[in-house]
Amino acid sequence: MTRFAFDIHATDGRARTGRITMKRGEIRTPAFMPVGTAATVKAMKPQDVRATGADIILGNTYHLMLRPGAERVARLGGLHKFMNWDRPILTDSGGYQVMSLSDLRKITEEGVTFASHLDGSRHLLTPERSMEIQRLLGSDIVMAFDECPKIDQGRDVIARSMEMSMRWAKRSREGFDAGGDHADSAALFGIQQGALDEDLRRSSAQALTEIGFDGYAIGGLAVGEGQEAMFATLEFAPGQLPADRPRYLMGVGKPDDLVGAVERGVDMFDCVLPTRSGRNGQAFTWNGPVNMRNARHAEDTAALDDRCPCPTCQTYSRAYLHHLIKSGEMLGAMLLTEHNLTFYQQLMQAMRDAIMEERFAAFARSFRASYQRSG
Repeated sequence: MTRFAFDIHATDGRARTGRITMKRGEIRTPAFMPVGTAATVKAMKPQDVRATGADIILGNTYHLMLRPGAERVARLGGLHKFMNWDRPILTDSGGYQVMSLSDLRKITEEGVTFASHLDGSRHLLTPERSMEIQRLLGSDIVMAFDECPKIDQGRDVIARSMEMSMRWAKRSREGFDAGGDHADSAALFGIQQGALDEDLRRSSAQALTEIGFDGYAIGGLAVGEGQEAMFATLEFAPGQLPADRPRYLMGVGKPDDLVGAVERGVDMFDCVLPTRSGRNGQAFTWNGPVNMRNARHAEDTAALDDRCPCPTCQTYSRAYLHHLIKSGEMLGAMLLTEHNLTFYQQLMQAMRDAIMEERFAAFARSFRASYQRSG
């Protein structure tokens, strides 16, 4: 069985559609990965996540290493068995969460020392330890350990951070390769850094390519720079990475972000937005986001989105969803999460179809025109 292969089936402009093949299954690209931070996609059963069309989910190294602990997950048979998900799982390296602690961590060349947000206990996360944790979890796609600096830092700070991340990338590669059977069955992705700077990102891409990875992520975006700046960076960043490997934009994003990023050559995405928004009463539809708390939905018997095949849209009215959300009933969060994840997967399928049929530019124009209407 193939450890890792990426085949591009069609291109349309810079947009690509294809397939990643791994031992636990195929991943259609462009792909959206629902976020299962703590071994669960919040408010969803694993089989229901799969039913939305998801081929792969994301797990979080930082949260799982603190609770229940990577060693415990390994003793219990690995993350797939633990959470009853038998398809590919990508795990992030823990770097982003650790960096976001800011006041609770210290960065050195060795790694990052930080205090747990749960109980204040001290931990050291290094490239080697990150690889070990992801190996213990049984991750299918392992992410290299990197630093994600704040976007508003000076160029010198961004450059030093990027260069250290590239040294950590090499250590991640060596740590992953020492992983025995896991290294023979899993894949390792490197992460490009450099904030919004084209030259720094080029240097980062060159360093990563020299090390050699199965796929390449674009890190350091979706951290407050805004869509315009992100798209400006995506005009050059994906093209700096090897064309024959998947390109993964980390932490993105809103539906119109996904369309714009696919236009610019990105293949993979993850974001908490569809699940978090579902828990907070916001639904994504082909006509734009809808706030189900609004009183105008109170007696609306229409479906949430008449183009959506999900059980929520096929079964329940906007009036009932509004009632659940206003009442704080957990079923409201469950139904909106199911809808949002289905919508995201439907959007990915629509993009894959449009690329295959060489009509992606027209699809993107039509999508933006509809999505910007008030839902």
